[in-house]
Amino acid sequence: METFLKEKFEHQVYDESSFFLIAGPCVVESQSLLNVIAERVSGICRNLGIPYIFKASYRKANRTSAASFSGLGDETGLDLLQSTGKKFNLPTTTDIHSAAEASLAAAYADILQIPAFLCRQTDLLMAAGETGKIINIKKGQFISGEAMKFAVDKVKNTGNNNIMLTERGTTFGYQDLVVDYRNIPIMQSIGVPVIMDCTHALQQPNQISGVTGGNPQLIGTIAKAAIAAGADGLFIETHPEPHKALSDGANMLKLDLLEPLLEKLIKIRKAVV
Repeated sequence: METFLKEKFEHQVYDESSFFLIAGPCVVESQSLLNVIAERVSGICRNLGIPYIFKASYRKANRTSAASFSGLGDETGLDLLQSTGKKFNLPTTTDIHSAAEASLAAAYADILQIPAFLCRQTDLLMAAGETGKIINIKKGQFISGEAMKFAVDKVKNTGNNNIMLTERGTTFGYQDLVVDYRNIPIMQSIGVPVIMDCTHALQQPNQISGVTGGNPQLIGTIAKAAIAAGADGLFIETHPEPHKALSDGANMLKLDLLEPLLEKLIKIRKAVV
């Protein structure tokens, strides 16, 4: 595991050979929800020896419909995220959407995530890199794993080498995605840790209803294949009641299903390392 990641896990007891987990709700809905998820997932990860990063978006800038929930307000959402991290002694991550957001989010979160649709935005990548934070860039649904080298280079040009990449599927037609698992070793060859986004890879975007669909029943399939392919980490959005979630409920994992899935994944990891 990269040194810059180990430093974020210094307060956690974990198996050095384990994959790490980024998990939480799609968006900050309330402090109580963040606390419920962080407490449950951190307990599971502690028992299984999995390093854990808590995730929640403080604002959703990319929504199909303008009527969809986008957040509680930037500083409110960021403050709730930071409070959760401090309460449970967890590193936190959230996504940013413009260069102007980088310094604001960096004051609250440990890791800044670049959304897939924005992975080529030079100003955004440079501003994120200049914060000195760990930068997790999601691979665009429209480009190859090899092409992510250029996104990595843009961040490195700021003097920041604390970079991760995330595979999240490739556009296949107008309303579906497919995962090319070759992208995991291809992006690792760039010299950065690679994460598999097991939930967004199952999105069914651009539905005429204005609400993104998904196939959450296949989250386990995506995760198992990713671990078998050597992914360094997994990204899983989870919620106690996905059908009530304010964003991306159609492709989130029900919180009760997380522990048995992780138990299976640990067995696969031990078999392939």
